[in-house]
Amino acid sequence: MIVDSIDQLERYTVLNPRFAAVVEFLRHNDLSTLAPGRHEIQGDEVFVNVQDAPVKTREEARFETHREMIDIQVPVSGKEEHGWCPLAELPPAPYNAATDMTLHDPITPEPISALASTYFVLRPGRFAIYFPTDGHAPAITATPLRKAIFKVKA
Repeated sequence: MIVDSIDQLERYTVLNPRFAAVVEFLRHNDLSTLAPGRHEIQGDEVFVNVQDAPVKTREEARFETHREMIDIQVPVSGKEEHGWCPLAELPPAPYNAATDMTLHDPITPEPISALASTYFVLRPGRFAIYFPTDGHAPAITATPLRKAIFKVKA
């Protein structure tokens, strides 16, 4: 996982050559003007999903992981809290290849928030990158939130 300011994203292009397409997209597009939905950048290898996230508490959030894609999550309006936990510490769960997502739930009566190793807040102007080994519970917010989730082939 990486958390940083959006103006530093270009520094991370050495980690995946497809990150450069995200940087270029951000240079030429205002995320606040994009309609909700999928916007292709490089076909199925790089695209962005713009979504309006509903109010959600830590207890309502679910940890997710992805096998094929890296997430670059960027709040557009409002702030959001994220939970993070390494994949190795999450309970096993079925993988959905169609959505490239595994939703991990606790196997004990503990709340889902007990799985988190850490919580942090993202505001507009910042981003979080999640690799396939990063469990994340995003979009924990007290107010509705617009966000962009860049999906980059790992």
